[in-house]
Amino acid sequence: MKKIFMMLAIGALMFSCGEKKEEKKEDGFEMNRTKKEEAPKAEKQEGVPVDMSNKGVGPIKSLKLDGEINADMVAKGKEAFNKCIACHTVDTRLIGPALKGVMERRSPEWVMNMMLNPDGMLKEDPIAKALFKEYNNALMTNQGLTEEEARSILEYFRTL
Repeated sequence: MKKIFMMLAIGALMFSCGEKKEEKKEDGFEMNRTKKEEAPKAEKQEGVPVDMSNKGVGPIKSLKLDGEINADMVAKGKEAFNKCIACHTVDTRLIGPALKGVMERRSPEWVMNMMLNPDGMLKEDPIAKALFKEYNNALMTNQGLTEEEARSILEYFRTL
């Protein structure tokens, strides 16, 4: 009786430790994972608040935008924006944030001050500090833009 019991126990052990046979799929390897939905790029700045009342730190204290977009300024701004494309694109996050929709997240004064005074903004402005952390401590380089160039780039941003 002991022998039968031992044989059954050994048989059960071998059966439970045996290799699991899987059916082969004709198409080859298959993996079943659930895909997580990603948030749209513009909304992906989780740690950075949207604040249209913050004017930033720099020479621009007040800026009134015309109701109509100035096409000449847009053309100049698009050309001047070429200085920025190493770190920024319109739709894709690179070293810095994607700029599509920036005028819906930041005040015109803040945008201008960030272009004209990035060093001062990174030292004193809470949103600039949050962006600095969000983008792996990548410093925005001062491109030496004039107010006119920065204003043209801002007008270009209004079209994005």
